Amino acid sequence: MLYGAIEAGGTKFVCAVGNEKGEIISRTVFPTQDPETTLGNVYSYFSDYTLTSIGVGCFGPIELNKNKENFGRILNTPKLLWKNFNIYQALSCHFSVPVFVDTDVNAAALGEFHTGAAQDSDSCLYITVGTGIGAGFVQNGKVSKGLFNTEMGHIYVPVHPEDPFEGGCQDHGNCLEGMASGSAILTRYGKKGYELEEVKAVWELEAYYLAQAIVNYSLILAPEKIILGGGVMKQTILYTLIREKAAKLLNHYVQIDDFEQYIVPPQLNDNQGVIGSLLLAKRDMGTGTLSQK
Repeated sequence: MLYGAIEAGGTKFVCAVGNEKGEIISRTVFPTQDPETTLGNVYSYFSDYTLTSIGVGCFGPIELNKNKENFGRILNTPKLLWKNFNIYQALSCHFSVPVFVDTDVNAAALGEFHTGAAQDSDSCLYITVGTGIGAGFVQNGKVSKGLFNTEMGHIYVPVHPEDPFEGGCQDHGNCLEGMASGSAILTRYGKKGYELEEVKAVWELEAYYLAQAIVNYSLILAPEKIILGGGVMKQTILYTLIREKAAKLLNHYVQIDDFEQYIVPPQLNDNQGVIGSLLLAKRDMGTGTLSQK
């Protein structure tokens, strides 16, 4: 049996086909454009395969309550061409196979939990710091869900006293995403992160905000492992800075023995989202059990 996986990101779509062993046998990437164009590329790619089911990790916010008629509809996204578009219905109608949808960060968290940096842990928090900021929490093989899909990138953190930036989030101004995402870096400095690689003050400020968020997540969720991915985290100096600042903020209040093992990079070479989407397809078809490692 073959399974389809779609990591539907705000910048790019990653599509893959995997087998019963969870091995990826084919993979492709193309830019996220309007729904018609983008899904046309999806349909074309999968047309060469007979799929058993499809797992989708989608950018959000997205309706994930299966009891609602609009399950799978993308909600108040800044990608206006996709607002109110129902990706679940579109894929289900075209392929006529079961389609299983979750958020992109939840899928990435599943991928790292089962086959990546957290495979020896019972819980993990995966945080992506890219164009936006999002996070997914997995405990005992299950993704944490509630009334709506979690939006951990939009928590509020104290603004640095010497930071004049008002924030770049269109909805919340100076929330975490508004202060520390890749988009915020571009708006703040007029340059992308990789163009500021040697400017340590940029990364000190970035770590200031991310460390505060990580401390909040740690105290609320107590994950065994925190995995930081996304394009901004390609600046590897951030890991050291964030660990140092998080340790200082926690001030030994909770027991974390080794911050180098607690706050870590992903291990799946940017495939965590598509691997997690593949696991979604296998699990919900009953051919893969996410409660076992």
